[in-house]
Amino acid sequence: MDPNFIPTVKEQMRKALEVLLADISTIRTGRAAPALVENIVVSAYQGSTRLKVMELAMVSASDPQTLVITPFDASVLEEIRKGIMEAQAGLNPSTDGQVIRVSIPPLSEERRQELIHAMKQKLENGRIMVRQVRHEAMENIRKNSKDLGEDEVRRLEKDVQASTDDFISQIDTLGKKKEEELLAI
Repeated sequence: MDPNFIPTVKEQMRKALEVLLADISTIRTGRAAPALVENIVVSAYQGSTRLKVMELAMVSASDPQTLVITPFDASVLEEIRKGIMEAQAGLNPSTDGQVIRVSIPPLSEERRQELIHAMKQKLENGRIMVRQVRHEAMENIRKNSKDLGEDEVRRLEKDVQASTDDFISQIDTLGKKKEEELLAI
């Protein structure tokens, strides 16, 4: 068995956590955060691209309720505004010729509960990704069990389970923190 087996498993779990973090960051908390708009697709230059920071514009939060989007090329200002409107993210952008301002409206209690429900689904998807990595690692250990010996098999299984527990714990902590943000007024 590869001596980098456990570090490789941990790396795959870390990547699953990164995917989850990116997914969770798109859930708005009533505060202005660049992640709310950076994945919005904008039609510009005879194609479409994501608004992501440094591709079409700089995105920053001027205060807790306002995002400011400064395009690198003023000619795409209207396309960016249109892309935000078409994304149906509940955001209403306004332009002043140079920048786009997006006011983040406060969340209603009903909307907060909907977002918490969506967040919990995303967290469960993250847990499933981590468990899938664990499942594949355990299968790999079982396939190689004849070459390893009982003690080594048990040690590897224990290490894989410990890594799984650690990443699931990180996901749970992330969920609690995000839920607190969503419930904060």
